[in-house]
Amino acid sequence: MKKILIIDDEPSIIEIYSIALKAAKFLVVTAESGAGGLEKALAEKPDLILLDISMPDMDGFEMLEKLRQENEYGKKVPVILLTNLSAGGKEDFIEKVAKTGPMFYIVKSNFTPDKVIEKVKECLGLNYNIDV
Repeated sequence: MKKILIIDDEPSIIEIYSIALKAAKFLVVTAESGAGGLEKALAEKPDLILLDISMPDMDGFEMLEKLRQENEYGKKVPVILLTNLSAGGKEDFIEKVAKTGPMFYIVKSNFTPDKVIEKVKECLGLNYNIDV
């Protein structure tokens, strides 16, 4: 069973994605801050991280930068950024995405939990067409 870490300061977002991921047979761990997420990522070593960008204590980019510098696990773990921002016209945002190396970024308002699960499975190389 693959382990997914959800890091978001909005409890409702954590709840929505947790329910959907558990229904899709993933093990889910959560954190409500960048600092807590960094600590949990290093302790739990999830197979993938869903990471909010806008958080009050440590934003997602800062957390990801620290994780990537920590060790081999941190350098390689797949990360999907969750955001309410649009990349269009935001050069700083695009530069940060390129620098921290997430596999995808998802604009929360454009993605249903089912689409997020598809991206998670894609990042993990899982075949989600399992009907035979």
